[in-house]
Amino acid sequence: MPIAIAVTSADLVLPPTDQHTPGAHVLNAPERQDFTDALAETSDLVGRHGHVIVLYPTTTPLPYVQRLHAVRAMLESDRIALLPSALPPLGTAVLVRQLRQLSACDFSPGVLGASARLLAHYIYAGALLASGSRLHRVPVTLPTHNGTGRPGGQCAVLAGPTPQLVRADGDVTLAGPQFSTTLTYAPGTLGSEWVTGRLAEQWQVQGLHPVPMPAESAAWWATGKLVEFAAAIPDVSLLYQMVSQMRQEACHWCGLTLIGDRCAFCSAPVAPPERTPRAIGTQRRKALAPGAG
Repeated sequence: MPIAIAVTSADLVLPPTDQHTPGAHVLNAPERQDFTDALAETSDLVGRHGHVIVLYPTTTPLPYVQRLHAVRAMLESDRIALLPSALPPLGTAVLVRQLRQLSACDFSPGVLGASARLLAHYIYAGALLASGSRLHRVPVTLPTHNGTGRPGGQCAVLAGPTPQLVRADGDVTLAGPQFSTTLTYAPGTLGSEWVTGRLAEQWQVQGLHPVPMPAESAAWWATGKLVEFAAAIPDVSLLYQMVSQMRQEACHWCGLTLIGDRCAFCSAPVAPPERTPRAIGTQRRKALAPGAG
């Protein structure tokens, strides 16, 4: 059975792009489930799948995050990975879908969990906004309107991999991926023609996937007048190749195989390489080499 992928909201479970992608388990918020039931639910997931990877947005309410850590601590399980995502809501959902795709492959739990940080760097997540005047989650400067020195008009914002903001009607375009992607987008109250037309053409996407707008998107982007989008690699074989080419090593704390610089399950950093001790007298012998004196 595949490693379980769990999420904190049903909005993070997008329709699969192929018939082989497993689903994801939606956990219940503290106000909808008492602690005993949460323990039993998570324990059952671990028992059936062996390991559980929980992906949640960094904007998840603190009581919910505390509940996740409390459940993990009470179960005394090092087979539960709790991974926060700083991507916008739709970008996080796309990342979850990629993890679901890879969970059906032969990756070990440590490698699959650590791949979340790698995959996030290759997701181009952003939004078309009616106005960016209240935008505060993306470190960008609001462009001026028609040379008046005042901000205004529709803006296109890229939250990652590199933050960027441009005027939708201007000549400057968002920096897009240099590899084949499909564009998942959530139409809101704005028209989506700019996203499905101009942006899709500029980024040379290979397909368009409309999905419902995540409930948290309006709060994340500080406006309900938007179209959210995320371009990402859809092919599981390419994702598999990208992850499998990373250097793998054993976690010095829990023993799981991992990639990157930190274990997704126990959070231990990768141990620095051992330095070979210098033989006693090495420097002295070098000083007394022929010609040294």
